[in-house]
Amino acid sequence: MNAYTKIGIATAAAASFALTAGVANAAKIKGPKEKCYGITQAGENNCANLAGTHSCEGQSTVSFDAGEWKFVAKGTCTSTVVADADGHEHKGLTKAQAKAASEA
Repeated sequence: MNAYTKIGIATAAAASFALTAGVANAAKIKGPKEKCYGITQAGENNCANLAGTHSCEGQSTVSFDAGEWKFVAKGTCTSTVVADADGHEHKGLTKAQAKAASEA
């Protein structure tokens, strides 16, 4: 394994850990919250999606789907960025942005 591969694996592991910690802390958000679309892992959404194909928490089947959301502290959604296992970054979307992305 070369140095670039090791760095890539370490980065992906760190991003995965940070994302998992963020999801665990979502339930602990104090104060005002807002829905933030496009940043959830499969099965970690907070409630119904934009498409209306499900209506409950934990029913998303695709990670980082623009129609799925979770709560974040109010005012932080559009500055929220999470990385997937491959290192691709996914920026939080407002409801209007998520609708536009879902229609594209």
